[in-house]
Amino acid sequence: MAPVARVRSVVLDCPEPLELARFYAQIAGGTPEEEEPDWVVLQIPGGPRLAFQRVTGLTPSEWPRSDRNAQQFHLDFDAGSTWEEFDAAHEKVLALGARPLDLEDREKKDFQVYADPAGHPFCLCRIEHT
Repeated sequence: MAPVARVRSVVLDCPEPLELARFYAQIAGGTPEEEEPDWVVLQIPGGPRLAFQRVTGLTPSEWPRSDRNAQQFHLDFDAGSTWEEFDAAHEKVLALGARPLDLEDREKKDFQVYADPAGHPFCLCRIEHT
């Protein structure tokens, strides 16, 4: 079946679009382009286009709750295939302002969950590259 359309952007609602675009640019690369104060685009090199839209009164997700303000989606980032690469990525996202949400049992899960500065959950994943 032929697709109806192609994905253009993944859009994240947030209180400060440029600030959040800069946060993700430091994780995944690219340069935020402020098209207007309420809309910023980040084209990740070799990856998706993320857009950030200003929303006032945003209530962040309450991970891992599903009864109130449930996470509607999250981003997964490949943090390398070794624990050394993963640990370096962990330290960098914390320095950028990420907040840990789940740091337990990483060896069993190969991922850890964080919140970005606006409260959106995202994961750093240890990916075995073949």
